[in-house]
Amino acid sequence: MKKFLTTIALLSAMLAARAQNTQEAAAAAAAALSAAEDVPEVVEKPKYWTNTVLTNINFGQTYLSQWAAGGYNNVTLAANIDASANYAKDKLLGTNRLQLDYGFLYSADKPILQTNKDRIYFESKWGYETPVKNLAYSASLDFKTQFDNNYTYGTPKSDGETEPTRQNWLDARVLKSGLFAPAYLNLGVGLLWTPAPWFSLNFAPLSGGGVFVGIPELRKTYGMDLVEGSTDQYKPFRLEFGAQLKVDMAWVINDVFSYTTQFTAFYNYLTPKVEPRLTWDNKIFWKLRKYFALTLSTNLIYDPRVLVRDTTGDGKPDYKGVQFKEYLEFGFTYTFSNKR
Repeated sequence: MKKFLTTIALLSAMLAARAQNTQEAAAAAAAALSAAEDVPEVVEKPKYWTNTVLTNINFGQTYLSQWAAGGYNNVTLAANIDASANYAKDKLLGTNRLQLDYGFLYSADKPILQTNKDRIYFESKWGYETPVKNLAYSASLDFKTQFDNNYTYGTPKSDGETEPTRQNWLDARVLKSGLFAPAYLNLGVGLLWTPAPWFSLNFAPLSGGGVFVGIPELRKTYGMDLVEGSTDQYKPFRLEFGAQLKVDMAWVINDVFSYTTQFTAFYNYLTPKVEPRLTWDNKIFWKLRKYFALTLSTNLIYDPRVLVRDTTGDGKPDYKGVQFKEYLEFGFTYTFSNKR
């Protein structure tokens, strides 16, 4: 009987202890839950910028040995950076783009490096939404020039007995352009219309800026005004004030194939009888493999004040015309980006 009572007492004590532990555990869980409810929820900070940097390095080479059809060994190398930074917050939006191109070629028939690709182009557009759908007040800036001097390469005179030296080839070059020769700057305010993500039209009826030509011998070619009282000295800067229309379109398919095009027209109020300056740029990008791509680019310019053709045979341009440039390139590509 005594053992039985002892056993009952032990069981009762164990049950009481277990019940107490259960109550303590429940209390601890309730306290933890209450504390968790007091912890503020972590909210991810919104991102207003979307940045992308597309890089390309393209290399080409041709080697000929006893090739009956003729030709010259040559090497080409070109690099391109196409960077964009876009902003969107509430009613404010902005697009910024920087394009840098530089390339050269070396051919066995000329013992000098020849620049065949050279461009610096920066543009920025900012808009603030109006009550009208897809329409915004806009402010825009664009700037265009190049890195280095560019030439046309003539054939040096020869006495028929010795080959022209490298210096002879350098002396036969004709300078065509250079850094800030020319350089175009334009600032404008107007309206931005974006009816679709791939299309935008910016009309700036109040646009001001100018053209700068830092190399004196090129100022006539680029339509600079004569210095007052002079017959052969031209001003380094020409002020412009007018209206600018810029149309941008871009299609991107699965980050593999893209096509972008931009058409720009500028009419100068200060020279009403002169035709508008027109530019049209196109770029097709086709990513064939993870790090390799095919790129086709074209640039068209019609500037009625720029002389591009030589009609007299003296090596100096004296007639206006349409300028056109095309590149077809294959090479290494890599893209850096962050998305909202």
